[in-house]
Amino acid sequence: MVGEIAANPWRFQPHVEVWLLVVFLVASYIYVVRVLGPKAVPDGEPVVTRRQLTCFIAGISILWLATDWPMHDIAEEYLYTVHMVQHMCLTYFMPPLVILATPEWFVRTLVGEGRAYRALRFMTFPVLAGLLFNVGIMVSHIPGVVNASVSNGPLHYFVHVVLVLTSILMWLPVCGPFKEFQITPMAKMIYLFLNSVVATVPAGWLTFAEGVVYKHYNIPVRVWGLSVSNDQQIAGAIMKLGGSTFLWSIIAVMYFKHFVKTFQKENENDYAHKEEVLTTADVERAFQASPPVEEPKSHQ
Repeated sequence: MVGEIAANPWRFQPHVEVWLLVVFLVASYIYVVRVLGPKAVPDGEPVVTRRQLTCFIAGISILWLATDWPMHDIAEEYLYTVHMVQHMCLTYFMPPLVILATPEWFVRTLVGEGRAYRALRFMTFPVLAGLLFNVGIMVSHIPGVVNASVSNGPLHYFVHVVLVLTSILMWLPVCGPFKEFQITPMAKMIYLFLNSVVATVPAGWLTFAEGVVYKHYNIPVRVWGLSVSNDQQIAGAIMKLGGSTFLWSIIAVMYFKHFVKTFQKENENDYAHKEEVLTTADVERAFQASPPVEEPKSHQ
């Protein structure tokens, strides 16, 4: 009976630490908005916008979904495919939402203008932030790291914390609350494209690997009937297509938004320029409307 319960992938497993984390984050956000905000924001200005509140709810929901039952348990014990979806949530989807949910006044109050500000600016330099993000992605897919982390709860959570922090650093030059940390629109598109390319290395390796890559998932109990090799291949496809599609979609939106704005601006300039050009008819009408100039009479 105990063996049957242990082999049930869908058995409910409470994660009190996750519940406490979610409650703490929600309570902290409410405290910041209700208590700190009115004291820090000038009268008449909103403490948080509707968009920021929506992003916070979405970000916390993704965090809860990715780290609680059943995703966390299936990802840790049975399927690497679900493990990959979990990491996608924590590195691609949740961090930008949390960043967009954070008001600028709060971050400036928290960081200040001293060493913490300079350290954050150094860490969000695009080359360094992108390097840390991609190193975290690569290391988290090493077989030894995966096999050890999924068998060790504290190590697994530590890996998640590192992935989330490096992901936040990666996203700050794109959508961070500090406008001076953000790069130009064209640089953002190139930056996101490069970050989408590096992840294809472990994704391709997983997709075309022969044999079992992660021994931890080579177990008799197969969820949804997926074999070990199919599980690895689907996980690689999710990593390759999921991350790339998400980042490329953002690039496309940024491109068209920037292109349309530039196109409209150029058209307005052309229209204004055309308004300033005088035609021959305009000149003739101006002469006809002007009174003739009388020449002064000479005194003899």
